[in-house]
Amino acid sequence: MSALGPKSDLLTLAERLVAAGKACGADEIEVAVGDSEEFSVDVRMGDIESLVEAGSRSMGFRIIKDGKTASASSSDLTEETLARLFRNAVQRAELSNRDPFSGLPKLSPLRVDPESLDLYDPEVQTLDAIIKIDLALETERTALADKRITNSFGASFGTHEIRSVLASSNGFSGEFRKTYCSLSLGLQAGETNDMVEDFWFSSETHFRDLETPEQVARKAVERTVRQLHPRKIKTQKVPVIFEPLMTSSLLGFLFGCAAGTSIYQKASFLADKLGRTIGNERLTVVDDGLLPGRLGTSPFDAEGVPTQRTVVVDKGVLKSYLCNTYAARKLGLKTTGNSDGGGVSPNNFYMEPGPKTPEEIVRSCAKGLLLIRTLGHGLNPVTGDISRGAFGLWIEAGEIAYPVSEITISGNLGEMLKNVEMVGNDLEFRGSICGPTVKVAEMTVAGE
Repeated sequence: MSALGPKSDLLTLAERLVAAGKACGADEIEVAVGDSEEFSVDVRMGDIESLVEAGSRSMGFRIIKDGKTASASSSDLTEETLARLFRNAVQRAELSNRDPFSGLPKLSPLRVDPESLDLYDPEVQTLDAIIKIDLALETERTALADKRITNSFGASFGTHEIRSVLASSNGFSGEFRKTYCSLSLGLQAGETNDMVEDFWFSSETHFRDLETPEQVARKAVERTVRQLHPRKIKTQKVPVIFEPLMTSSLLGFLFGCAAGTSIYQKASFLADKLGRTIGNERLTVVDDGLLPGRLGTSPFDAEGVPTQRTVVVDKGVLKSYLCNTYAARKLGLKTTGNSDGGGVSPNNFYMEPGPKTPEEIVRSCAKGLLLIRTLGHGLNPVTGDISRGAFGLWIEAGEIAYPVSEITISGNLGEMLKNVEMVGNDLEFRGSICGPTVKVAEMTVAGE
């Protein structure tokens, strides 16, 4: 073993560390090496509040000996440090309990070409720092030009370049590069007891696809000022329309319930429901790690398993749980390529769009709530129950009538999935979990 060499040597290094771990007594070993460069700037009221430009390199590994597991990580990649880490890990593994489900996955004959996934944008690396700072400043400046905006929580711009390397004793070795960049802005409008706030953002793997400062600022302003002068409403049961960001939040809850780790722990209302109808036929939810250029895309997961397209819910029927190797073995299933190294995480987890425009969905509602923001937790995966503070726009006769606040929405995810009445055509991939506008037939909106 030796200290880390140039980036082009990362995979060679990982493979050498696998051999070194085996020599220290590991039955199986998995080594991940990461190399990243990041830039981030936060500005507020025209001034730079923080600026970070940094690079980092680190290594993490997992060893299995006699069915017992231990792991460690280090940013010090010198020979002495790594040798000590491997020896200590083997000793710690011998002290732990044997787990028949532990171990590396079988080597898959399938390989995904990283180049086919369009994950790397060289422009991100070459952007000048002055340009990056100006993007944040211009975004905030554009928004503050609107006199309805009374305060700024700040604008941020960031870029990341990542090289991920993985080698395992099962014969896997692979690497890929990925970039992403983001631009965001938070605003406040109103005075004293009538203050409202909101934000907008854009995140992409390619700089050319990022929304402009003007676009981000305009959207942030629109989302903020539409909440001015809210009213209170009486407690009632009405249809609730989820904006795309709210649908994404709902899908994040669904992902947690469909994760194999939650299923084998019996910590999800979806346990033992594989193959059963859990939602309306309008509902199809997919996890896809192979969508070119998307934020959740990668050629393989943290265990070297090729990512794939997995239909989780097909026209309302629960078709699959999302698993890493351990969860799959516990459940008697196959891994879906969703390992994040410590558990299960989404690739691109999304609801397929429907035929309706958001405007058509609003017009279909005689009375109801357009949900735009929530507060608090209030999510119970064991039962599927939801109860959260909320902000929204009240709908009367198919039109937005006025903003509402000091309300709570409550329902049950299982019932909500069955009561999906309309699905919008406005799916946008703004993160690893996303969905279009969705109308749920009825939820309790608690007010006065």
